[in-house]
Amino acid sequence: MDTMEKRSKITASVIGSGKTGLLTACLLAETGYKTLIVDSDHVLASLVKKGKSASSSLELAKLMKKYTKSGGLTLANNVREAASKSAVVIIAHSPLVDEKRKPDYTHLERASKEIGAGLQSGSLVLVEGIIGPGVTETLVKESLQKTSGLKAGIDFSLAVCPISTTSEAFRNAAASTRLVGALDERSLAAACLFLKSLAKSQITTVKNIRTAEAIGIFGSVNEDVNHALSLELARFCEKAGVDFTECQKATSANLPFSLPVSNVAKRYFSPEPYLFFEEAENSGSLLSLVTLARKINEDMLKRTVHMTKEALKSCGKMFRRARITVLGITEHLDPEVLDTHFSRNLVSSLIKNGARVRVYDPLFSVKEIAELGFQVEATLGKAIEGADCLLIAVGHERFRRLNLKRIRFLMKQPAALVDVSNVVDSERAVKEGFVYRGLGRG
Repeated sequence: MDTMEKRSKITASVIGSGKTGLLTACLLAETGYKTLIVDSDHVLASLVKKGKSASSSLELAKLMKKYTKSGGLTLANNVREAASKSAVVIIAHSPLVDEKRKPDYTHLERASKEIGAGLQSGSLVLVEGIIGPGVTETLVKESLQKTSGLKAGIDFSLAVCPISTTSEAFRNAAASTRLVGALDERSLAAACLFLKSLAKSQITTVKNIRTAEAIGIFGSVNEDVNHALSLELARFCEKAGVDFTECQKATSANLPFSLPVSNVAKRYFSPEPYLFFEEAENSGSLLSLVTLARKINEDMLKRTVHMTKEALKSCGKMFRRARITVLGITEHLDPEVLDTHFSRNLVSSLIKNGARVRVYDPLFSVKEIAELGFQVEATLGKAIEGADCLLIAVGHERFRRLNLKRIRFLMKQPAALVDVSNVVDSERAVKEGFVYRGLGRG
């Protein structure tokens, strides 16, 4: 695997065409491997076949077009076919949590069984992404062995790499770090050899799979706790007349600590902490801080509704029967990670309180938004026409370029603007005549 020529003779497959899976596939193609990608979702599969991505990332779209056109990345018909042709099989399914906040590993189990049906002796199976500690050595390993008739650690290698490929890691692959835990020494050697070939990635190894899975979970839980702290500090700033975004900029640029940028919609329902809660419950562990952080993140929904009521009140308007336009549904177009929990519950809560709500998201068609149960308009202009309040729920990049002067002209005066994603300049909004409320904007 140490030269492009040698790698060009090796086939690697990626199971799952979410953002992580596609970035991984592009990195494999960039490094020289003959790369197959497969997804059971026919919509995603058709996009891959056309060299497209369901993600909103323009960078990923360019990479997909580049590698599908060059032939370095191709779509396999099914998982079994991909596994039967591959020396390396990467499972890149995102974790799922059901409505009762319980882990759902149905997709992972199904993929493991299908991989086993085509798995070749001598192959490496690498689980990429975040799953609960113990899942690989039970569900994944047992499913692979049962359908393949092969023995893990003897006939094939099995390892976990919970630190997923990101856009930043792709751009600076030589400096990226991969964490690896494996079933045995042989599997660890195979996984390290493979990962080091990906543009000389730095490798950190741990003694077993369960430790690697735990570290992956800890990273997400750490992010959840920091985000909750960020929300608490932002709440203080609102009362104390301090601009939290200014604090964020200063700390990230000059100080030895940083304040995470609040991403309300993303952290409102983050699946990974619930995977952790399941394992903690099974082991009898008490996670007071982690549980409190999750509650703070989920309570942001009520806080958003309160901010909206406050903004309308400052306009001299009643919340009941107020017309509110919500901008942004979710960050993702990928059905596997399509998280509309925040927007769904937000719209539902606004309606229950008597408001009339319309939704607009430039990443979705009118039909797609309507199928999600929202009242939708085809254009931004139509969505905001006659509205009493504009509520930016998901901070898409293009919302940073909103023409506030034109928007206020279309709205019913006086107009309120509530921004929980902090994509609008508060001073500009006030200057244009809006009654403004923003997360952490004192």
